Amino acid sequence: MTRSGNEAISDAEQRAQQTAGKNLTPVGDLPVPPDTANLREGPDLHSGLLALLPMVGVWEGQGEGHDPVTGDDYQFGQQIIVSHDGGNYLVWQARSWVIDDDGAYVRPDLRESGFWRISEDDEIELLLTHAEGSIELYYGRPLTQTSWNLTTDVTIRSETGSHTGGAKRLFGLVPDGDLAYVEERVDAEGELTPRLSAKLRRVVG
Repeated sequence: MTRSGNEAISDAEQRAQQTAGKNLTPVGDLPVPPDTANLREGPDLHSGLLALLPMVGVWEGQGEGHDPVTGDDYQFGQQIIVSHDGGNYLVWQARSWVIDDDGAYVRPDLRESGFWRISEDDEIELLLTHAEGSIELYYGRPLTQTSWNLTTDVTIRSETGSHTGGAKRLFGLVPDGDLAYVEERVDAEGELTPRLSAKLRRVVG
C-alpha cells in the first residue's frame, strides 16, 4: 500500500513523540560543541550534510550475521549512533553483540567507529576503523533521499587484525521509519557473500 506524503509525515511525528526529547549524554565540559544525535538540539547540521540528514540519531535493534571463519549464521543485537557537532561530517559508532534464540546476550561481536563525509556532487566517503584490526574506506552515492549505497575502495588490516575482504553496504530508511542495512563481503574464495543485515528502530532524535 502506497502512503501519501502527509501520511508519512504524520507517522514520523507520532514516532518522534517517543524519541524527540532524548539525546546523547554529555561527558565532561569541553570548550567545543557537544556531539548531538538529535537534530532538535545542539548545533545546526552543516548544510553539506543534508543528503545524510535522515541517518542522524541513535538506532537499536537486531540482525542476522554470517561468521566467515566458522561458516555459521547467528543473531545479534546492535546499537548505532550517528551524531554531529556542526562540522561537515557525521560521527559513526556501531557495536553489536551475539544473542540467543530468546534475544538474550551471549557475547560481544563487532565494533566500529568512523566518519561520514559527502562532497558537493554527492559522493559519499565513509571511513571506518574496526576493533578487529582493520581500516576501511568506502565510496558511494545516495540512491534516494533515504537510501545510500557504498563500496570499499581500500581495506587495510593491522598485523594482529583479522583477515577481511572488501565489502558493499546498502543503508535505507524503510516505510515504518526504521533504519535497515545489508552488508556483503568478499570471502576467502573471492566471492561477495552476505555478512550482516539488520533493522534498527530510532530511540533518540
